[in-house]
Amino acid sequence: MLTVEQNEELTKVGPGTPMGELLRRYWYPIAFEQDFDSVPTKTVRLLSEDWTLFKTPKSGRYGIVAEHCPHRSASLTYGVVHEDGIRCGYHGWKWDFDGNCLEQPAEADNQNFRDRVKQKAGKAQVMGGMVWVYVGPDPAPELPRFDVFVMDGIKDCGYATLPCNWLQIMENSVDPHHVEWLHGYYFNFMGETQGFDAPKAFQKKHLRTGFEEMEWGILKRRVLEGGSEENDDWKVGHPLVFPFYMRVGGAGIDQMQIRVPVDDTTTWKLFYSNHAPDGGQWEPQDRPVFYEYFWRDDQGRFITDYIEGQDIMAWVSQGPVTDRTQEHLGRSDAGVAMLRKMFKENMKRVANDEDPIGTVREPHDIIPLPCERDKFGAEREFAEAFITMGSMRYSPQKQGLLDLHADAWARRESKAGAGA
Repeated sequence: MLTVEQNEELTKVGPGTPMGELLRRYWYPIAFEQDFDSVPTKTVRLLSEDWTLFKTPKSGRYGIVAEHCPHRSASLTYGVVHEDGIRCGYHGWKWDFDGNCLEQPAEADNQNFRDRVKQKAGKAQVMGGMVWVYVGPDPAPELPRFDVFVMDGIKDCGYATLPCNWLQIMENSVDPHHVEWLHGYYFNFMGETQGFDAPKAFQKKHLRTGFEEMEWGILKRRVLEGGSEENDDWKVGHPLVFPFYMRVGGAGIDQMQIRVPVDDTTTWKLFYSNHAPDGGQWEPQDRPVFYEYFWRDDQGRFITDYIEGQDIMAWVSQGPVTDRTQEHLGRSDAGVAMLRKMFKENMKRVANDEDPIGTVREPHDIIPLPCERDKFGAEREFAEAFITMGSMRYSPQKQGLLDLHADAWARRESKAGAGA
């Protein structure tokens, strides 16, 4: 159990809080490129603060500033975008990308007054079809180019806004035993009562689990019934990428699960996938296909007949912020304890003006992450279930993804047969 104070330290993300200061040392996806195809600005909320994200008309440069103008608090989302910044629509005060005041039209030309007025600002870049922002102190780290976002393949991303704290989602990432129960036993029960076949790949018992700290966070391993430490699930594993990702994959699908802390009780949850099965053929894709996945039905009940819907039920049903003063952790929760310890340690590093884990200071093209390929020892079944029984069932290109993987399998089998 935690005390009320310990739980608040782990879950409050606003400015000036220990966790909020830690989380402001990282880049977050906060919008899609396509959001700016017809309008130049968008209001976004991140880490309990409201921001105006904007794109310049000619150069296509992105910027992010606090939403409310320091003059009279009007929203800058309804401002005028220039190549060198954004001008408030109310009285014309103009702000550059660093939050410096460039013009105050109705005031005397007083440089001293302009210099005394500062707008909070961050950095913004594009990667993988999404607009990423950094709203922490300078110098800003490099935007990490993790493999899923920049590798070749067919990209697909489902998103939803969930009414719960981001940490209860992250703790699920170091809780492997829920797979055999929530996605195995419970899924099978749902199938029997509702008349569909639940995927068998998730029903194997966990014989051993392991967690180890690594460069990017925590590497999670497991040995499943019928398997051994020679299987990818243990030999390679997959990482929780600190502080708000989980990298998963297998069977030609690579996925980054993203948990953006909007505020203390709201999380923007994305499943960003890249499909590149061995033997598959595809055309270059300019942007991922983005779509909303659904987690409540018309009666307000959780939709639990798909993998991520089951996860969402477990996260959201805990309440807006989990009351950890009432929990009882067991031995199977070793990963949860390790993650909380990692957060505590990195809050201290930030308080000491040190970079937290996963800070990238050098320019780079790609950051490869370890991730199993042969998922649960059931590669083909896993790929089909991941598409049809997961959030991708809401994707406009679901059938195209199934065809891509089926064609890749057929090509590999044909090649193997020719070789025999």
